[in-house]
Amino acid sequence: MSPALLAPFALVALAALAIPVVIHIARRTQTRTVAFAALRWLKRDPRYRRRLRIDERRLLAARLALLAAIVLGLAQPVLRGLADDRPVFAVAPGVDPARLPAPRQDNARRIWLAPGFPSLDNAPPTGGEGQDLVSLIRQLDADLPQGTPLELVAPSVLDGVDAERPRLSRAVAWRVADPAPASAPASSPPPRLTVRYAPDAERQARFFRAAVSAWTAPDLRPAFDAASTDKALGADPGALVWLAAGAPSAEVVAWIRAGGVALLSSDAVLPFEGEAVAAWRDDAGAPLAMQGLVGKGRVVHLTRPLTPSAMPAVAQADFPDALWRLLAPSPQPARVAAVDHAPLTGGPAPRLPALDARPWLAVLVALLFAVERWLATRRRRAVAP
Repeated sequence: MSPALLAPFALVALAALAIPVVIHIARRTQTRTVAFAALRWLKRDPRYRRRLRIDERRLLAARLALLAAIVLGLAQPVLRGLADDRPVFAVAPGVDPARLPAPRQDNARRIWLAPGFPSLDNAPPTGGEGQDLVSLIRQLDADLPQGTPLELVAPSVLDGVDAERPRLSRAVAWRVADPAPASAPASSPPPRLTVRYAPDAERQARFFRAAVSAWTAPDLRPAFDAASTDKALGADPGALVWLAAGAPSAEVVAWIRAGGVALLSSDAVLPFEGEAVAAWRDDAGAPLAMQGLVGKGRVVHLTRPLTPSAMPAVAQADFPDALWRLLAPSPQPARVAAVDHAPLTGGPAPRLPALDARPWLAVLVALLFAVERWLATRRRRAVAP
């Protein structure tokens, strides 16, 4: 257990301790004159000497202690290292109680991976799976003292997780209640493609027609619409490829801002709203396309003319796959096997649990205030001779 201050800068207010000291020095208690005999033997012009003297020292000490306690309360004192350091056996909601393995350590605290981390003796909580489960694991790791063993039990399949495995500050014993093989993620369907081109860019549309043909099964008709820029987009254009110099039409800009996805040629003009990032690079690492947001939509802007000489990637065999990734990025995995999502180590160090000491300090302030008032208002106070 070690004390700490959450707001140590508040200790600057300790300079106020000088105020009662100055008051007690400047404001002397009332004196009285005592007459006695043989005054004639005293010198006519005595030389007086004054020395620094503080009256009512107990009252001054009480006032100094009161001010110090108030300042300490402003600094927010806490006591760290009061957490339970027993091993923890945490079980995710969704685990069949009949398949629940026994903890590896008999003295482990048995809890649910749910908000508040209730005891395992309580009824299984609802929710707490997927992304919430991963967040709760990170929170539990941060709340436990460093070095506390942690054992986690998860169901065979996790829903709603992100692509990155959680990274914790400690190595955990990751156990799956009912192991199951991971299922392959379902592939998204190819995007519907609409191409609008200027008269001098009509030949460039053939690259996209070939890409859509590569996406489509032999027995199906390609979802492809290519026409000049003066043709309307239609009710469901899918993804748009705009091959024309200058700013797109007002209809296209409004469609993009409403949430559409568009790929623009290098000579098109449509500024991004915010930061742009490289979405496609060549073998040397140079960006071939930049992407950014425009309203609620996403825009991919080519950096080079769409010709095999300037952009050899359009004539390569993997251009259909690259175009698919540009226009319809693969969604982040949301359903994975628990055996493949075991936490990694290397996360931030846990924060030490702290106990707020201000309630006890408030009681101390109240007692000191009562003592100070009693010393300041009592009937018989010291009188300096």
